[in-house]
Amino acid sequence: MEIKVNFLDNLRLEAKFDDFTVVADQPIRYKGDGSAPGPFDYFLASSALCAAYFVKLYCQTRGIPTENIRLSQNNIVDPENRYNQIFKIQVELPEDISDKDRQGILRSIDRCTVKKVVQTGPEFVIEVVDNLDADAQGLLMAPPVDGALTRIPGKDLPLEQTIATMSGILADLGMKIEIASWRNIVPNVWSLHLRDAHSQMCFTNGKGSTKESALASALGEFIERLNCNFFYNDQFWGEELANAEFVHYPEERWFQPGPNDELPEEILDEHCLDIYNPQGELLGSHLYDTNSGNVERGICSLPYVRQSDGEVVYFPSNLIENLFLSNGMSAGNTLAEAQVQCLSEIFERAVKREILEGEMALPDVPQAVLARYPGILAGIQGLEEQGFPLLVKDASLGGQFPVMCVTLMNPRTGGVFASFGAHPSFEVALERSLTELLQGRSFEGLNDVARPTFESQAVTEPNNSVDHFIDSSGVVSWRFFSASSDYDFVEWDFTNGGSNSNAEEADMLFGILEDMGKDAYMAVYEHLGATACRILVPGYSEIYPVDDLIWDNTNKALYFREDILNLHRLSDDELVALAERLEESELDNYTDITTLIGVEFDDNTAWGQLTIQELKLLIYLALSRLDEALELVEEFLQYNDNTVDRELFYQAMGAILEVTLDDELELDDFEANFRRMFGDERMDAVIGSVAGKVRFHGLAPTSMRLEGLDKHQRMIDSLKKLHAARARAAQRF
Repeated sequence: MEIKVNFLDNLRLEAKFDDFTVVADQPIRYKGDGSAPGPFDYFLASSALCAAYFVKLYCQTRGIPTENIRLSQNNIVDPENRYNQIFKIQVELPEDISDKDRQGILRSIDRCTVKKVVQTGPEFVIEVVDNLDADAQGLLMAPPVDGALTRIPGKDLPLEQTIATMSGILADLGMKIEIASWRNIVPNVWSLHLRDAHSQMCFTNGKGSTKESALASALGEFIERLNCNFFYNDQFWGEELANAEFVHYPEERWFQPGPNDELPEEILDEHCLDIYNPQGELLGSHLYDTNSGNVERGICSLPYVRQSDGEVVYFPSNLIENLFLSNGMSAGNTLAEAQVQCLSEIFERAVKREILEGEMALPDVPQAVLARYPGILAGIQGLEEQGFPLLVKDASLGGQFPVMCVTLMNPRTGGVFASFGAHPSFEVALERSLTELLQGRSFEGLNDVARPTFESQAVTEPNNSVDHFIDSSGVVSWRFFSASSDYDFVEWDFTNGGSNSNAEEADMLFGILEDMGKDAYMAVYEHLGATACRILVPGYSEIYPVDDLIWDNTNKALYFREDILNLHRLSDDELVALAERLEESELDNYTDITTLIGVEFDDNTAWGQLTIQELKLLIYLALSRLDEALELVEEFLQYNDNTVDRELFYQAMGAILEVTLDDELELDDFEANFRRMFGDERMDAVIGSVAGKVRFHGLAPTSMRLEGLDKHQRMIDSLKKLHAARARAAQRF
């Protein structure tokens, strides 16, 4: 994690990381102002807080209340060497906690991350650089000492070369990449979380059987998502980029809808129109892109090559963003390598959906077959030794598709987790199923998996499929666990005994789609110095329902974004119109404004917590529509999960509104005790809001220029680096 420090007045310091700011000072006796804890005090507190976190996690998992658990830490300093200290952590437990849980709580404290790092002994590297921002690459992994190179199936170059090349590309873009965490909780299963130190909305997770393969996986995914703009999906890219020579890619084209909002003739082809506009209800205005919001410019469309005949077909960027998420995108050492990865993932997700929604039972992989892959078997045994039974299944549907499945059962919670993997190689697909299962997860994380059900509707509803795509956290049918499988086991192999090249395997995978009557469309991106591609298979590789283009399109943001960002400047008539649009939209009241308008706010601010419900409430207050405001205050207090401060504000608001709207009550009779309860500052804001003197309390003014929105601006900074690289690439060709 990158922590940037600013020097404030006197000895005060400010550390910034993620969306947080921490201020440190020194006691007055050390010539500070005593306004904040010192750096060492924060260090001491971190280990106590970390220990308490693990206690809380243990207790939450097992339903143990923590109200009567107390924890403290004292540091005992060696008088002859003040750097030699003992951290003594004591925990007070209620008498009714069992001996088993007492030992479990102590073991959980022993797992404290701060403690383990201190005990291991971190190494400090202190150096001078010419420019902190110019030092554009964090330390990822030391190169191998002996210069050894590691090759794995499916990759056209050694892992070390892949890591060096991709790290260099990111450094050339000016991105400082940092590894936030590594995990290796069972043998031969590694994962890591990797992110842009400047814009931590840009992150990926990597997985593999070794740390090198996991790092190469994460870097490849990072580059694929940069190339396909996936980090910036659903977001407003700002007025500068919205009006730039190009918005998404230099090769994009913009088409105007017809006079009656008809779809432009230049977009899609007959095959796609049959899928995306079967009833003729799709309009041009449905396809304006969310990112620029530049409706005057038209529909931003991107060229894809139809694989059946090599013809170029233009797909609206809006359609891709709304329906496909990250499905079918990949980066590779070569185009063929990227294609194999793309197509494997498309089959994995489509087959997984077919299996789960069809409540199919899959055949077990015989133990004799698993024994041929001792590295994978060691990881499986490691999980089972921790008390998690695993089912290893052939998901090829009788040898039709290169897909495997590893399903974990958690007897502690009754939950299950079905992980799928795909690749032309049986071994690689099986390994991916296992590493996907534990990607970014601790043993505690496996306590959050959903319980199976016999309710078919819960399994087949669209959001369940989306949950399975995002993090495999969806619901699985009990029928999936039947011993009577719907297919026989097949020890399949799509690699011709391992002799096929990636190019041959890509052709084979395209051939499967062709045999199914599916058309594939591909875009290749090389602007950033790496090869990446995106493959769309209409009617097969979508993640969201096609109807979302009409009924739940992300470009609904365009109806609200400008007015919400200019909220403090709107007239009463404009506020009335905004409230009416919000009501007529029938959007869920609990939708957050960040999602609605595609603008990232600091999570720790009122903007970051703001929902449609609260926005309407504040508008009604500003318009003195107090009856409607009170109704929403009551809903807010009953259902909204917000900060303690915000809940107290609305608790006070509810009381003031009740008094104000009751002809038999006088505020003067209650105000003194309200102030004793809620404090003068909060009551001034509440009374001012009801009187119309305070508007939109807690929401800092902003505008379409996004001033003050540091988190969103950092995201745009990241995107501008790509934009500049694409512009340079366009000039070369």
